[in-house]
Amino acid sequence: MSSSAFKKHQYAFTAHIRDPQKNPKPEGIEDRRMAIYRDLFYNNIEGFISSGFPIIREIYNDENWHKMVRDFFANHRSQSPYFLEISQEFMAYLENERQPHDEDPAGLLELAHYEWVELALHVSDETIDMDNIDANGNLLTKCPVFSPVAWPLVYQFPVHTMGPDNLPTEAPEQPTYLVVYRNRNDQVRFLEINPVTARLISLLQENPSYTGNDAIKHIAKEMNHPNPEVVHQGGTAALEELQEHGIILGTHR
Repeated sequence: MSSSAFKKHQYAFTAHIRDPQKNPKPEGIEDRRMAIYRDLFYNNIEGFISSGFPIIREIYNDENWHKMVRDFFANHRSQSPYFLEISQEFMAYLENERQPHDEDPAGLLELAHYEWVELALHVSDETIDMDNIDANGNLLTKCPVFSPVAWPLVYQFPVHTMGPDNLPTEAPEQPTYLVVYRNRNDQVRFLEINPVTARLISLLQENPSYTGNDAIKHIAKEMNHPNPEVVHQGGTAALEELQEHGIILGTHR
């Protein structure tokens, strides 16, 4: 077999594996043998996606789920060869390639991102270095330090409560604010926070020279609150809660 003929045979082989309904198997290969490859490749990919997006898997019935995964498998051109990044590739497919279907829930992309984040943070190679951090530092008078494995997130849909029995048809007026973090036991956890705490985190991360007091005063001014002391009490409690969860590690030495 010439080199060009061999390449043609390979393309036909892989095209059939990706989409056997549209691409006939190459000549000269027993269908029983071909079925081994068809099932092995598809089932591996489908298994990774099912485990990476368990809530979305529950939302779709078997027919619609496999139709979507087969379309991904047949048509998406992955940029990464690593199995751990299949979920990221599936996210790219949903965002850039999949056309809306009647069976798709509102907020599908946000729900997919919410599920992807757990795996992404679990396998992140970011580590916590406490060398220049005072774990007992005063969060109000010094500059708080956030864990590199704590990610603040905001969604238009309440993704943390969505499931087969709870699928809102439109986004509520109030966004959902979450912090996903990896604790010291390498467990990924989600913490729901309110908009003021989300703003507090944002200010501290955007202004590394801010003390906790600086950020709280900034918020009180933005809110034009008639009683800044109430904001101060709420901000102090929020900082303490974030530290309890390991989202704030301490303060700069």
